[in-house]
Amino acid sequence: MKELTKAEQQIMQILWEKKKGFVNDIIEEMPDPKPAYNTVSTIVRILVKKEFVGFKAYGKSHEYFPLIEKDTYRSFFMKNLMTDYFSGSFQKMVSFFAKENNMDMAQVDALLNEVKSDLNTDDHE
Repeated sequence: MKELTKAEQQIMQILWEKKKGFVNDIIEEMPDPKPAYNTVSTIVRILVKKEFVGFKAYGKSHEYFPLIEKDTYRSFFMKNLMTDYFSGSFQKMVSFFAKENNMDMAQVDALLNEVKSDLNTDDHE
């Protein structure tokens, strides 16, 4: 799997939210100033080539849908982030974000409790 550019991520966020759509549907969800149709169409075709997006053809029109789930990409992206910027250390990454967000001890404890709760929930599924 390859990392997405910012423009590709923006389109994927829309497709993950909408589940499917034509180029005009994607453009409609984008903030002003809206990009040109050809620009969005080109990026969507790149996403098809990268195998992030599939499509169903209706004559000359194509309805696009995500092939990669958002959670799958998020996991891939975060692992790369941790490897590239935090020497593969989850602790270093969490420490960085805690410092950047000026978290106090109560917030750190709440975060740890949430992680513990999530881990316990995952064990029972």
